[in-house]
Amino acid sequence: MEPKSSQFRWALAALMFLISFLSYMDRVNLSVAAPAIMQEFGFSKIDMGLLQTAFFLGYALMQIPGGIMAELFGYRKTITFAASFWSVFTALTAICSNFTMFAAMRALFGIGEGPLAPSFGRFIYRWFNPGERGRGSALFLSGMFIGPVFGPAVTVALMLAFGWRSVFILFGAAGLVLALAWYWFATESPRDNKYVSTAEADHIEAGRPPNTAKELAPWRDFMYSSQFWAVGIQFFITDYIMYVFLAWLPMYLMEARNFTLTSMGIAASFPWAALCLVTLATGFISDRLIGAGLSNHKVRTLFGITGLTICCAALYLGAVTADPWWNVFWLTLSLGSLGFTFNAGWAACIDIGGKFSGSVTGWMNFWGNIGGVTAPTLTAWLATTYGWQMAITFTAALAVIGIVAWLAVKPDRPLVPAGHGGGAGQRDLLIRPKTTIPNR
Repeated sequence: MEPKSSQFRWALAALMFLISFLSYMDRVNLSVAAPAIMQEFGFSKIDMGLLQTAFFLGYALMQIPGGIMAELFGYRKTITFAASFWSVFTALTAICSNFTMFAAMRALFGIGEGPLAPSFGRFIYRWFNPGERGRGSALFLSGMFIGPVFGPAVTVALMLAFGWRSVFILFGAAGLVLALAWYWFATESPRDNKYVSTAEADHIEAGRPPNTAKELAPWRDFMYSSQFWAVGIQFFITDYIMYVFLAWLPMYLMEARNFTLTSMGIAASFPWAALCLVTLATGFISDRLIGAGLSNHKVRTLFGITGLTICCAALYLGAVTADPWWNVFWLTLSLGSLGFTFNAGWAACIDIGGKFSGSVTGWMNFWGNIGGVTAPTLTAWLATTYGWQMAITFTAALAVIGIVAWLAVKPDRPLVPAGHGGGAGQRDLLIRPKTTIPNR
């Protein structure tokens, strides 16, 4: 009789879901509170775009260091520190009284949240076997994407009852509680966790090389890889589109489509609900397809391209439609379709990164959040100068670049040579002159 296996990895996945959920609630709160803050302090749309950019700049700059931190210090300590740090500065947003203070708090909030995504990339690699990585990635991503589903309605309710400052204080306190829970329950190795049975640990480690000593990723080799750059470019585009929604959807619905504050809180949740559901479904479907014998390359690339293609068409239709609720429908289809691409991107990073998945996801998310730095301010300028229709149409057109980049992503080819200990399989083709690379 086989020993009974625990399922504690899914309990930690649920906690990961909650932490990522709260992290996005914290992000979307500023965009929902924007009308009240703009009225109180006299900020323009450009000012609010710059405040969003301050967050994304700090967040982007911490992606690669965050991945390195997760690999050297462990994801348990890194995530605990990150969640505590950003929660403090989320709460301190409530005391801001001028533009400079808001910008400083948002930048520090971004710096604190930066290590989260690459750390969870490393956690997924360490706690889920290769046949479960699509679902693990889906739970992390859907936690982020469900934040904006509830964020607008919850934030509006708190604002109407207690004012906009209460939102940041309450969510900052919740973040500290979740940081403590992560430190209490998570461990670096499944075998070191008192809640994990031997059978579960064996299942987790099946099909993956044994854990080795901590070491830095071979960044010199990575920088010559075509797919290493391609995975960053596609995520720049994907995140740019998503951050246009995150930063400006509430304002767009109220200003361009004449929604009231209450109806906006409802309408703005639909695109994010679709994104969350599609991301979850894609995780389960991709694991099933790979388990049935399809290659990682076919599944990840097909989903990545499909998502951006639908997004491009639907976003353009949303820009040109006259009816407000048809506009919401097309925006919902557009953002929802990115669930295919987000899941494919994160799972592909873990496929090609192996033991260095923290660094590879950090690299991808760095470029994604360069898109986040660019999207709020550029969209504000386009909307102010040329109108909202031009701003949305321009965003739709960018999807074509992401589609082309996906053609160079090869998830069946790990970035690290087999002799390096980071994974098996054919090594990624390098785009430099032929040289001999010694095994490290």
